[in-house]
Amino acid sequence: MKSKFLTLSLIASVALLGTATYAEEVTLDPIVVGADFREQNLSKVAASVSIITEADIYDKAAQSFVEVISAEPNVNFSAGASKAKFIQIRGIGERSQFVTPINPSVGIMVDGIDFSQSALGVTMYDLKQIEVLRGPQGTTFGVNGLAGVINIESNDPTSQAGGHLEATVGNYNTKALGFTFNTPLVEDKLLARFSLYKNTSDGYMNNVFLGREDTQNIDELSAKAKFRWFAADNHTIDLTLQHININNGYDAFTFDNSRNSYADEPGRDTQKTNAFALKSTYQVNEAMHLISAVSYSKSDLEYSFDVDWSYVGEFDDALGPYSAFDQYLRDREQLDVDIRLVSDEAGRIFAGMTDWTIGAYYRDYSEDLSRNYDFIAPFSSLYDTKNKAIYGQLDTHLSDKLTLVTGLRLEQWESEYADSENVVIQTDEFLIGGKIGLNYQASAERLYYVTLAKGYKPGGVNADNRLSLAQRQYETETLWNIDVGVNSKYFNNKVKSRFNLFYGKRKDQQVNDSLLIPQPGGSTEFVGYTSNAAEGNYYGLESQIDYFPLESLHLFTSFGLLQAEFDEYPNNPTMTGRAPANSPEYQYNVGLDYQFLDAWLFKTNLEGKASQYFSNRHDEKADAYNLWHASIEYTTGTFTASLWVRNITDEEYQTRGFGTFGNNPGNGYATELYTQLGTPRTAGVTLSYDF
Repeated sequence: MKSKFLTLSLIASVALLGTATYAEEVTLDPIVVGADFREQNLSKVAASVSIITEADIYDKAAQSFVEVISAEPNVNFSAGASKAKFIQIRGIGERSQFVTPINPSVGIMVDGIDFSQSALGVTMYDLKQIEVLRGPQGTTFGVNGLAGVINIESNDPTSQAGGHLEATVGNYNTKALGFTFNTPLVEDKLLARFSLYKNTSDGYMNNVFLGREDTQNIDELSAKAKFRWFAADNHTIDLTLQHININNGYDAFTFDNSRNSYADEPGRDTQKTNAFALKSTYQVNEAMHLISAVSYSKSDLEYSFDVDWSYVGEFDDALGPYSAFDQYLRDREQLDVDIRLVSDEAGRIFAGMTDWTIGAYYRDYSEDLSRNYDFIAPFSSLYDTKNKAIYGQLDTHLSDKLTLVTGLRLEQWESEYADSENVVIQTDEFLIGGKIGLNYQASAERLYYVTLAKGYKPGGVNADNRLSLAQRQYETETLWNIDVGVNSKYFNNKVKSRFNLFYGKRKDQQVNDSLLIPQPGGSTEFVGYTSNAAEGNYYGLESQIDYFPLESLHLFTSFGLLQAEFDEYPNNPTMTGRAPANSPEYQYNVGLDYQFLDAWLFKTNLEGKASQYFSNRHDEKADAYNLWHASIEYTTGTFTASLWVRNITDEEYQTRGFGTFGNNPGNGYATELYTQLGTPRTAGVTLSYDF
């Protein structure tokens, strides 16, 4: 099956390339990537990068951010909450969080504010683009960039006064309303942009016992203000203020893996965040500019659920039923300071051959947890981390076509953990990451590159005191990764392609593990924790092709192929040689955009994933799936109407699963697979007006 899929992928790619000669020339605006030290056109980026543009995002404002980016090659997700909020890239990333603090494998930045710990709060309204960087980003992002980074940019304020109104209605009682207003406050001096978005839905669960259809509801409010101040001809200051209020329900699991719940105590999945980012760009002289950035965020979160998934009296007492509720209340606070000097063309060193960047970074993060669980005494913990780093990068132009890129980051990581069980654990680590690469610009239409990068993820602590002493801590993970790729344009830009081959070697691989603890009456308690598998590796392919045979027609394909396995796994030797959880062997997204009759735009795409393991503790798998989406838009002047349908065939697929786990007194607590279902068919209308 793998060889067949690869063959089909190559055939599709060649077919697109082969027919392009008959197309008329099209001119495309360049896409600029801003996640690296220097902004550059997408075709010049020597890395595996995907861009989701504003046009792609337009009819997805009410959709989950994580589900949108999971259509990109080798980007995956897991739910286990009100909606998906945990991301994996190339099989690396967290799948859940309970009592233990986590250090993220995938960085998430929103307008310079770190949302790596709080993806639930990322909404899709008024965004300019989403950049998905695959592979370790050790030089630029350090501890948050082991697997990759998602960089999200909202629209900046402009000098033109105006605004945008947007409204959506759909099935499952979906309602959304957005408002954006852009205005110059002081002409040519101070610009501002304000946006407000409210999104609600009853969700996809039917609580039979309570007679409600909204126990898995979505209730999102996001507000943002952006200011750009031209303080002087050589000095620009950007300020972003953000308020997020997510108040979702959580009622996802049932004994028969259906959407009919009998829980008498549905949980919550909430996040309240207030944050700001302040960025100063100062042109020191013609040789260099100074970028200074400060961001701060404070978040209050609740994650709670009905542990028994039933109601009191549903089962006869002779079967040993139980009733329990589990609640995790977290307060998170984070301060980031990043200062860097970046050379301009006049500031190149080494006989004018080398661009350079040098910077310093500081982060202070704290997480305060209170857990209320019916089977144990109230539990609390405090986790504090501090990072200090210096970094630099040299881009040496060995010739007009060949560039050597070298980057290095030195980071001091300190953490302290203390809990109500009188456990105190402190760590102090010195971490090194970086990259070395060669870029060869063979022509204006072709860029070849090879990059060797090292990423790292610091060790941590497992909070549950029912774990053994050896299980309470885990070690730092390191990742060596090589990417080899080519970016190409063909036939006057009618075809653009990006192909990337990669290989990675993981040392002291951190994995989500779990422990089962028998309870009185025959039930089993599930205790999750993080452990180290000794070694692992992965390799694969990422390809993206855009084809414009006509000015009105855009065809696109993207494929991700991934082979990942544990080389060693001392904690569970049966997993040696097996793929880690959430590492599907293939992903794809194929579709088209077609403009007709001047005012109409038809979009459709088919995305899918291979089967994948739910856990590193057992061999239960999620089924492979294919999702078909489509929309049709009508635009006249400044008014747009869009009719959209997602998951047209109402495909049933799983986004989280717990196996070899008994929770049903009706069958004697026999171990079985319990799953959370993904989003069913949804349909709606989005209307927007620009003024």
